[in-house]
Amino acid sequence: MNNAPGFVHLRLHSEFSLVDGLVRIKELMGAVKQQQIPAIALTDQTNLFGLIKFFKAATGAGVKPIFGSDVWVVNSLKDDEAHRLTLLAMNETGYRNLTELISLAYEKGQNVLHDRAVILKDWIAAQPEGMIALSGAKEGEIGKALLAGSDEADAILAQWQEMFPQRFYLEIQRTDRTNDEECVHASVQLAQRSGCPLVATNEVMFISPDDFEAHEARVCINQSRTLEDPTRPKDYSDTQYLKSAEEMQELFADIPSAVANTVEIAKRCNLQLDLGTYYLPKYPIPEGMTMDEFFADVSWKGLEERLEILLDKDAEDYAEKRKPYEERMNFELDIITQMGFPGYFLIVMDFIQWGKDNGVPVGPGRGSGAGSLVAYAQKLPTLIRLNMTFFSNDS
Repeated sequence: MNNAPGFVHLRLHSEFSLVDGLVRIKELMGAVKQQQIPAIALTDQTNLFGLIKFFKAATGAGVKPIFGSDVWVVNSLKDDEAHRLTLLAMNETGYRNLTELISLAYEKGQNVLHDRAVILKDWIAAQPEGMIALSGAKEGEIGKALLAGSDEADAILAQWQEMFPQRFYLEIQRTDRTNDEECVHASVQLAQRSGCPLVATNEVMFISPDDFEAHEARVCINQSRTLEDPTRPKDYSDTQYLKSAEEMQELFADIPSAVANTVEIAKRCNLQLDLGTYYLPKYPIPEGMTMDEFFADVSWKGLEERLEILLDKDAEDYAEKRKPYEERMNFELDIITQMGFPGYFLIVMDFIQWGKDNGVPVGPGRGSGAGSLVAYAQKLPTLIRLNMTFFSNDS
């Protein structure tokens, strides 16, 4: 990282967090550039919805993107309490493990007990590679144990350190919220006993302090409450904005290592996304043929079967009526082959045929691919719509 600051934000919720984030990616990058911050993390709540938009915006602005997620962890799906944990992807392995964990949260970790998607600690233990973990401050398992005065905090920390060797950090915050300072003091003492490094975060929910009221309205919508409700929980403060490095250094002047460690973590997270490349399963091709040859062969054979029904071979104008189909087929085959999508059509042909053979309804489809002669020849009533146009409107 060039011109690395004294602090990097490692916990930030964007509007993609849905329930509590207010940060818009474009506005975020404007603020980051203004503060001359060379790196920043996006850690939306149990999702990676904004990852691609964040990556494009950050790289376009010359900012190093750090990818992660704030997740809720339980020891058992029967537990009545979930704990916060922030996971940051260091590399592609960590990114893939994080995506799988989030998928598991929605596939197997949703239940009315927690009213949210949760992740079992055992799932994390099974695939912790390539990720850095932040303890979750006062909402984390360790933080809650410390605040409760439990003797189990040291043992819980040891368990997480074993899971994330040299990759686990005790997270501390000073956001003017209840128990923040108590958790900081207890965490510092635990760090001294265990040697576990500390890291400071501000759990950013909005860019400017002026956005706090709008953020509270968003939270109330999620909680089905009103701003005037005197009984509603006040879980956030107006200090959870995108503070400058100088502000964070001043805030944690007594614990400078916790600030410096944010930069070290940022240096360790080096994931690059490969966009614009399509990875398709390998369709089995008969020996002696290429993908393109087999694709063309299947398409022409399918067209012949269609034409046997559509046209009268004994008619005098058979060749003339057939000619537009041949021209169209050659035109489409050339474009699909040039774009590298023969395998795509063959794959879709395969699962659509399986659906038809097994009584699964298939729809009409839409888009230029679904309306192509090739799809018609391959007897595909539907094709997954690609985010591009295969054939121009005037073709």
